[in-house]
Amino acid sequence: MAWLEPVTLRGQVATLVPLAQQHCTDLVEAVRDGELWKLWYTSIPTPEGMGVEIDRRIGLQAKGTMLPFAVIANASGRAVGMTTYMNVEAVHRRVEIGSTWYRRSVQRSALNTECKLMLLRHAFETLDCIAVEFRTHFFNSQSRRGIERLGAKLDGILRSHQVAANGTLRDTCVYSITAAEWPTVRVHLAWQIGKPRGASDPRGD
Repeated sequence: MAWLEPVTLRGQVATLVPLAQQHCTDLVEAVRDGELWKLWYTSIPTPEGMGVEIDRRIGLQAKGTMLPFAVIANASGRAVGMTTYMNVEAVHRRVEIGSTWYRRSVQRSALNTECKLMLLRHAFETLDCIAVEFRTHFFNSQSRRGIERLGAKLDGILRSHQVAANGTLRDTCVYSITAAEWPTVRVHLAWQIGKPRGASDPRGD
């Protein structure tokens, strides 16, 4: 049996389900909310390319290198984004949570935090991961702030790491949470989800 098997993760605000072509229509609408594919420092599918991107992720799942999810908003029952376990290292029990995007209307909400909590809990408490990684473009400041709010620590920056579709060179920021850090991070994320929206935070986030 493969180390990483398709699974449904259920939360109060969102549910993560195995990605399938049946989610394509919702995801096309979602990506149009904010025209997310136009962000130069990230790679988000166009409306026209959504079906191909779903097939690509499912193909990587078949090879054992990715486990893709559709993010379902419980209030509407519709897909509002994608996320994945990727760069799977079964022998070393490591995964990256990445290739994530959400429609603009749910960004910076409890939905993202709950999705990360569910993915991290499954990684550490079911898969027994020793570490979980997050990677993002140096210029994606919103993503970097979001990753840091989770409690992940910056491992380093891979300079000139990749060539982007527009020909620019990407510096990749690599973050991680280790198994030893998980209990504290779990409490922190649960607090973030439970606190009233707009509550004051002494860190000034």
